[in-house]
Amino acid sequence: MSRDEQSNNTMESELAPESNGSGLPLRQIASGNTVVNANHTQAPNTQYRSRPVTVAVDPVSLVISECISVTSAMRKHARWAGSSVSSILGGNPNPIQLGPPSPLLRPGSKGSMTSVVGEDFRWGLRGKRGKSMQDNPLMAGFGRLRHELSSCKDIHEFDAPALLNPFLQVIQASSTSAPITILALKAIRKFLSYGFISPSSPRFPLAMQSLSTAITHCRFEASDSAQDEVVLLMILHLMEDMLSGPGGALLSDESVCEMMETGLTMCCQSRLSELLRRTAEAAMVRMCQIIFEHLKHLEVEAGDDLEALDNQANGDMEGVKMVPSTNGNDVIASSDAPAGEPRESSGSENTANGDERSTRESSESDDDSMEIKPYSLPSMKELFRVLVDLLDPHDKQQGDTMRVMALRIIHVALEVAGPSIARHPALAVVAEDRLCRHLFQLVRSDNMAILQESLIVAGTLLETCRGVLKLQQELFLSYLIACLHPPVDIPREPNIDPSLYDGIPQRPSGVKPPPSQAGSGRSTPVPVKDRQKLGMEGGARKPDARQAMVESVGALTRMPSFLVELFVNYDSDANRGNLCEDMIGLLSRSALPDSATWSTTSVPPLCLDALLGFVQSIADRLDDAPVSKGLPDQATLREERRRKKMIIKGATKFNEKPKEGLGYLKEQGIITSDPVSIAKFLRSTSRVSKAVLGEFLSKKGNDEYLEAFLDLFDFSGKRVDEAVRLLLESFRLPGESALIERIVTTFAKKYFATSGSDVVLSEDAVFILTYAIIMLNVDQHSPKLKGQRRMELVDFARNLRGVNNTKDFPPEFLEMTFEAIKSNEIILPDEHENKHAFDYAWRELLLKTESAGPLALCDTNIYDADMFATTWKPIVSTLSYVFMSATDDAVFSRVVTGFDQCSQIASRYGITEALDRIIQNLSYMTTLDTDGLSNTSLNTEVKIADDSDTVMVSELSVKLGRDFKAQLATLVLFRVVKGSEHVIRNGWQQIIRIWVKLFVNSLIPSFNNDPEKLKLPKIPVHTPSQVIDRAAKTADTGLFSALSSYISSYAADDPPEPSAEEVESSLSTADCIKACDLESVFTNISALPADSLSPLIKALLDELPDDESSAVPVITVKPDSMPSSPASASKPASRKPTYDPAVVYILEFCTVLALRDNETVELLGKPVAEALQMILRDSPQHHPILVSRVACYQFSILKDSYDHDFVRAPVLLHAISSFPKEILAKTSQLVLQGLKHCIDQPGPLRSEIMTSPDFWVILRTLAGNANASPTVFEILEGGVSGSPSAIIADNYEAAIALLNEYATAAKVGALVEQKGERRQRNARPPKKEVSSDNAVVSRGVKAVNIISAMTARIPHLMKQSHLENSEAWSAYWLPIFQALTTQCTNPCREVRSLAFSSLQRSLLSPELTCSDHEEWTAIFGEVLFPLILRLLKPEVYSSDRDGMSETRVQAASLLCKTFLQYLVLLSKWDGMLDLWLKIIDIMDRLMNSGQGDSLEEAVPENLKNVLLFMSSSGYLVPPSKDPSQEKLWVETWKRIDRFLPDLRNELALEEPEEPEEPEAPQEDKQPQAEEPIQEPVEEEKSNNQEEVVAV
Repeated sequence: MSRDEQSNNTMESELAPESNGSGLPLRQIASGNTVVNANHTQAPNTQYRSRPVTVAVDPVSLVISECISVTSAMRKHARWAGSSVSSILGGNPNPIQLGPPSPLLRPGSKGSMTSVVGEDFRWGLRGKRGKSMQDNPLMAGFGRLRHELSSCKDIHEFDAPALLNPFLQVIQASSTSAPITILALKAIRKFLSYGFISPSSPRFPLAMQSLSTAITHCRFEASDSAQDEVVLLMILHLMEDMLSGPGGALLSDESVCEMMETGLTMCCQSRLSELLRRTAEAAMVRMCQIIFEHLKHLEVEAGDDLEALDNQANGDMEGVKMVPSTNGNDVIASSDAPAGEPRESSGSENTANGDERSTRESSESDDDSMEIKPYSLPSMKELFRVLVDLLDPHDKQQGDTMRVMALRIIHVALEVAGPSIARHPALAVVAEDRLCRHLFQLVRSDNMAILQESLIVAGTLLETCRGVLKLQQELFLSYLIACLHPPVDIPREPNIDPSLYDGIPQRPSGVKPPPSQAGSGRSTPVPVKDRQKLGMEGGARKPDARQAMVESVGALTRMPSFLVELFVNYDSDANRGNLCEDMIGLLSRSALPDSATWSTTSVPPLCLDALLGFVQSIADRLDDAPVSKGLPDQATLREERRRKKMIIKGATKFNEKPKEGLGYLKEQGIITSDPVSIAKFLRSTSRVSKAVLGEFLSKKGNDEYLEAFLDLFDFSGKRVDEAVRLLLESFRLPGESALIERIVTTFAKKYFATSGSDVVLSEDAVFILTYAIIMLNVDQHSPKLKGQRRMELVDFARNLRGVNNTKDFPPEFLEMTFEAIKSNEIILPDEHENKHAFDYAWRELLLKTESAGPLALCDTNIYDADMFATTWKPIVSTLSYVFMSATDDAVFSRVVTGFDQCSQIASRYGITEALDRIIQNLSYMTTLDTDGLSNTSLNTEVKIADDSDTVMVSELSVKLGRDFKAQLATLVLFRVVKGSEHVIRNGWQQIIRIWVKLFVNSLIPSFNNDPEKLKLPKIPVHTPSQVIDRAAKTADTGLFSALSSYISSYAADDPPEPSAEEVESSLSTADCIKACDLESVFTNISALPADSLSPLIKALLDELPDDESSAVPVITVKPDSMPSSPASASKPASRKPTYDPAVVYILEFCTVLALRDNETVELLGKPVAEALQMILRDSPQHHPILVSRVACYQFSILKDSYDHDFVRAPVLLHAISSFPKEILAKTSQLVLQGLKHCIDQPGPLRSEIMTSPDFWVILRTLAGNANASPTVFEILEGGVSGSPSAIIADNYEAAIALLNEYATAAKVGALVEQKGERRQRNARPPKKEVSSDNAVVSRGVKAVNIISAMTARIPHLMKQSHLENSEAWSAYWLPIFQALTTQCTNPCREVRSLAFSSLQRSLLSPELTCSDHEEWTAIFGEVLFPLILRLLKPEVYSSDRDGMSETRVQAASLLCKTFLQYLVLLSKWDGMLDLWLKIIDIMDRLMNSGQGDSLEEAVPENLKNVLLFMSSSGYLVPPSKDPSQEKLWVETWKRIDRFLPDLRNELALEEPEEPEEPEAPQEDKQPQAEEPIQEPVEEEKSNNQEEVVAV
């Protein structure tokens, strides 16, 4: 195997790269390879380090070639031109030792490099001028190396320090020139990159240490500046290679510090070229990445024992010191040389030899067993400290360029290992104190480079280390908010309503602008004076600076948990500012377009992007599982925020009037009346004015508060000046001497009692010394005493002579006190703005760090609901403003997404106020949410094509179709509404107004999700002014056609036909509304819980106009027969109510929702019923269409809510019965439909309705209406004939009366009957009458049948009645008899015949006389006699001459038959004689009525039968037989003889023999035989019926 192959294989086995030369990182090495390393624990650490590459030549030959290259270059130099040739020949300079080197002497060891003859040995060659030159050690070193390499078989087994030693001597020799040094550096870099020096090499750590020392102490002769910079560049690359190579982890802390110091020095040298300084900076960045990446690996190795790692950092700092040269003179500053040492060498050979010897001796003196500890936290801490110190803005030696460089390097360190830095106190303390202090001052710089880098570093610092920077973060963000908050009000835009953006704060929360700066600068939760002390006051910043700050804020807010942490750690802490709220307010305000006027045009989109990113982060976490372990409790934080609001309010009141503030805080439970509680609050809160606090404590009467306040301080072990300093940091001394004296007196008493000091001997001494300290502080530091002599120690001591209980204070005590005050001013709060004030305020901040606690990191969604509830107002306002002012589609897209995500968040967390506001703003943007309705008088229905639906062209559709932004807002609005219906509360008001406008313009249907519940026709909207079928028109679109169309429409008084553009706009609107998917919204509403429907119902009812007549503009529904003209459509009838379909839409919507189920009826029925009842009570003021539908709605609610008593049936019926007849007639159809719906089933409701007098009033009123009469009769028939019947005592008479009216109405059938009779009088025998098809007659016939059938219920009703028998008989029997009697004179024969038959059955019914009382005898006086008397009237007779004749005969027969039926009972009645005489008189009148033969025959026959029956029964007998019947006998014949004188003889009742008694059955049949046969009635057509009705 060749040497090259051996070299390659060895290197592969040791370094384990894949043998392809590709330079892949070690982490991609196959798992089967093993990394051979001197320190195996470092193997994982080498994953991010560079890997060597393989070589194709012999490594030993390559090293020798490099040696020759360097020596050849050196020999060309005059200083080494005559040197020994051993360096070229590579021979051993020792002539005695001819054998191989001793195995005890390692190559490169001290013994191997010692010559027997020493330096005086000569080759015998002559140099210049014939002189023999001494061998140069630099040249000899290369000779020895070549000699030792001659026996080397494997370069990896060669001693690493020996291999590097000649080259390192050249690098450190000040006598060498830049080109020679370049060659040496290049050779070393090549050895490292090829792996000739690797972890497997002998003494590899020592070699790396030596190399580090050499390159950081590089010396060379100054020559060409370009060559000099090449040397420096090579050094940079070599240092970078060393750290990134496999040996980087073996370097010591000292080596790392020296290397980083060298790099920093190059970066800071302004005399170097810009290219080199930038290259040095890039190298430093790379090396810092490696160093701080190593920190993370150290943590992995340490495991849980990080404390040991931190202890190591504290104990190993000796010797680890970096002092980079930044004065502009030194390029390479050695740690063992003075900083001002000149770079160039003297050029003397002796000096060079001395340097080289010292270097060689130093190298040779290294102990083989010397242990080199790999670098760790100490070097990192020192590097971090040095970089941070370079940022000090008060260090005049450092320029801005150096600060920018340091900021960039620090930024890399934080990017790589920020969290690790925060975990280690040694590094964290630097970040918390000096880094933050310098950074927060640098951000005030006007240098844009400084500002940008400072902001970047600050942002990264907060991103990675914010857990330990709670107060620092508050300070930084407060400053950014102060600088960036726009100083002016939001400008008014003509098309943007101010209510859209009233949620955007004008200033940070809880802060008012100073009176002198109203409208300019903005304060922050950190008091203005405190910020001034810290140099944090906001002010006018340049536009570019503002943009840089906004970019910094945006970078922070892009962290998903950043604003959540602000909310939890600051907004929920009573002593911290509302940073989350203020940050959102800042982004919201700066996202408005006007903020570009004082910043840049990039700021608004940047802020908008950050704002939308915040919203998206919450939306993305909606479905995450909640994580609460180890995090603050949500309820506790809510309570803390509640207390915080009260504390802020109370502190504000205290700052104005202390007593009022304390009183308010007591009321809210923040403090108690105990002075200790008050004192603790006043000292702990940062919101109380220090000046007001000082005045309050010092006022007379507040001694208990002052004493309690001082009891909170611990003065033990403190000098008086220290105690005074501690006290005066908590409040500002008042200006009046008396008030100061009160404070000092109390302090002196407290200090003397608790300090334990043996120096101050009395309270008076404390009092005087305290005053003296205060005066000394003013004397030493007051800016008003400039140029004047200030107090010296002698003066201070003189003033205090003899006041310490008659003694002097110890001189050393006074000196310490004097020096403390002189060197460190007691900063009174709110005073001064110098550096001391900044240092004081910063110290105060650091002291508060411990009490403030760590910052809770909250990568969770459990706080999102509370956070969004606090911050949604500015977000929604900003989105609304931007939407209204934007013109770019990308902006529209982002804003729409923002609205959608906000609504999702609000809906998920039930933040109703936010969702309502989103809906309100979007409703405004749609332009549909206006108070009035659009004019619909010119609405035109257009049919575009045969296969398409018609489109309604209206003012609204055209306007919306032309406005893309409004259409987009409409789509977004209903996208927001869909799925969030259960959360919406006040937002329903706007949604309903939009729905109403869409409905009246025929863009959406009415809401009736259950047609079976409300079986109503569609709500009438309006009749279009014209209907245009463009599909049927010809294709002629010429000028003449258009002109003809225009002239014809003008002549017809029609509106002009819509243009193509208007039709297109209307189609666009229709598509937009269709895309809104309102059906899904309505479906969701139908399924909402009842409690979620309550706000919707309330909003619907609130939209009802207070006065119907004031709702303008209105829509007039035109009859179909009227011509369609705009004039007639726009002029409502004078003094007549106009129709508003919107009101009907709203009421139907409410009714449908309320009737959904039992729960909605119970919860929502009452308000809906009240609204409906109000309209019914004031029916004349409303249009009949509205009244009719409202009545139907109310009946539906009545039926479903009967158990809840929302609607009382008597009240509703009375309201309807009180309608004017005209209105009741117009509303009859739906009124009766509602009534029928309520009584269609038996139950309490039907009974209550049908027993109401108003119910029968309504029916009787509508019974005469031709349209309503059929329905009324159906209701009546159903109630009477139903099972069980609804007729009881209360409605019995009313039902009979109404049925009687229906029967009476059937008289119209008489005309039809008589016409038919006249047509059939041609001597043909009369035919039997048939039932008429006439509907009125048919209802009359049914009515008579119903009346007749009701007699079956009379006994039951009488039994249930609580009336006396006589009253009950009159109440139940008499109405039926009277009704039937009335119908017995009905001109319609069919009705009359049926009534007479019914009357006869009723009179002869055995139920009639079931009562023991004789009330039934009224059938003669109140039924039969009136019937016959009416039949005898001419007008009755003339109504149907032929028919009435027969009826008279039947009546006479019925009278006699009835008398005979009840003769036995009548015989027991005292009034029988009178009744009998009246019957004879009636028969007399019938006999002499002039009717003709029929009655003249019928009357005698009927009388004859009666007389014979009475005689046979023993009632009518001669006095000779029964003297008791004499009167009856005499009076009977006395009356009969008047009109039938022959009848007495004919009957011969006085004969002794008894006449043959006629058979009763024959008498029963006789009247029936004598009944005339009615003639048939010819059928008539229905149009004749209509004519009769019209007459």
